[in-house]
Amino acid sequence: MTSRLGWAPYALLLPSLAFLAVFFATPMVQAFALAFQDTSGNWSLDSIQRMLRDASFSGALLTTLALVVLVIPVQFALAMSMALIINARLKGEGLWLYVYAIPLGISELAAGIVWVSIFTQTGWLNSILEGLGIIDSPITWQSAETPWLLIMLVVIAEAWRATSIIMIILVAGLQSIPREFFEAADVYGASTWQKVRRVVLPMLRPSLQVALILRTILAFQVFATVIALAGTGLDVLADEAQRWATDIDNDHVAAAYAGLILLLSIFGTALFLIALPTREEHQA
Repeated sequence: MTSRLGWAPYALLLPSLAFLAVFFATPMVQAFALAFQDTSGNWSLDSIQRMLRDASFSGALLTTLALVVLVIPVQFALAMSMALIINARLKGEGLWLYVYAIPLGISELAAGIVWVSIFTQTGWLNSILEGLGIIDSPITWQSAETPWLLIMLVVIAEAWRATSIIMIILVAGLQSIPREFFEAADVYGASTWQKVRRVVLPMLRPSLQVALILRTILAFQVFATVIALAGTGLDVLADEAQRWATDIDNDHVAAAYAGLILLLSIFGTALFLIALPTREEHQA
């Protein structure tokens, strides 16, 4: 088959490869080069050392890792529940899909602003709680004195904004599972949990792998939602990269932060590839 197609498949891939080379590979190599140079352009570890000595480095790294660890399980549980509801072919399934997919059309910054209007002292949440008589005075949800609460607010906002991405991938994976498998499970009297554990999750490995890798990469890059909800109350790696690039005007340290985000993303990708091998990878 390949011999009959000749060079056609490779020719079709060339535009995509050219795009990746120009807009992804080249900037990535340039960023790594900047990270290993000093301000004079000489090869040096000075930028890496300045990043590691930065007073905000450890806090930004820990906050970013905490967001990744908290966001991914929450989003996975929500996305799986949403996907199973849609795949159950209930009445109005199309409406559920549209409702669940609404956040996909909202940018990260816009989502952060939406949740600011909810959590600010004069926001919807305090107004509702006061109206119900649950609280007497507004609660300060967004305070630098309670960073753990700021992290939870970002987790909620990110879960609302980006769960739909995972949900759509899981729906596609669920709909590729033959219905006969579920019918056989019904014949043998399998419960809903047994169907999920014995049929859905094993058959969804490729989709889960893609969804978790994509979400992990995006979680390491979280930026606008943090800025909108927490301001300077939380430091994340992407925020530090932006601060060094614009406020301090040092592209070399900013590139070191960007390189660290890339390495963490690669590590997360490798972790999911090892932890969730597909059947083809098992056979290999």
